Amino acid sequence: MKIIDGKKISNQIKDEIKKEVDSLIASNQKVPHLAAVLVGEDGASLTYVGSKVRSCKQVGFDSTLIRLPSTITESSLIEEIDKLNNNKLIDGFIVQLPLPKHIDEEKILMAIKPEKDVDGFHPTNFGKMALNMDTFIPATPFGIIELLKRYNIETSGKHTVVIGRSHIVGRPISILMNSKREAGDSTVTVVHSRTKNLEFYTKSADILVSALGIPEFVKASMVKNDVVIIDVGITRVEDSSNEKGYILKGDVDFESVKNRASYITPVPGGVGPMTIAMLLKNTLLSKSLSKDK
Repeated sequence: MKIIDGKKISNQIKDEIKKEVDSLIASNQKVPHLAAVLVGEDGASLTYVGSKVRSCKQVGFDSTLIRLPSTITESSLIEEIDKLNNNKLIDGFIVQLPLPKHIDEEKILMAIKPEKDVDGFHPTNFGKMALNMDTFIPATPFGIIELLKRYNIETSGKHTVVIGRSHIVGRPISILMNSKREAGDSTVTVVHSRTKNLEFYTKSADILVSALGIPEFVKASMVKNDVVIIDVGITRVEDSSNEKGYILKGDVDFESVKNRASYITPVPGGVGPMTIAMLLKNTLLSKSLSKDK
């Protein structure tokens, strides 16, 4: 069993990005600028956005954090998005999810200009991804593909099973793994809460990607020997013995499954760090694609 070290790979990617930024600075060009919109005071969202801002500084990007109250109206939030859409100094931006219940997330994502949608959630970018065209790929699936590539894990002709069908992870990774590309060409099965006899599918997986959000859902009895496990789930579980009051758990029961896996991502330290690294990579791409820069 080999651990897929997302922290190490993400740092390698950040180093590569920093070299490109240093080259831009040396030639007196503008460095990439990423903005993040945070609505409300959700603890996990504050942590994630803080990590993104720190990562921007690490690679030499400019960054802007726009904090808005949870009581903001949908129309006012769209006005803030329009400002970012029309700000030529901002190369790309994200709206941190989840949003308060009174705001329609789909409307907000649709309001972001596709060329600044570095999260890759806009239908224009999602459609391009599905057609295997150059575009912004959602950061978490993008990170998974990069891990598979950098660990030289064979995907062509393999059976990949994806647990979960969200538009953020499950659906895009199923498309990417099935596409004609490096770290693609898999036969993909997507299973979800309505799938009957789910274990029948997981036991046949050469590569299992779990993006379910249920702590330790995947047990050793659900997988075959030498499976590659990509655990996307990350859930805060209360733990009074921990100084933070919680510990992070993945979808996979790591201790029981690790002895069956050929490769496995830990939680934390697996897919999570890659999400931020690939968001930075998308921002660098948005800078290079902009006609105004």
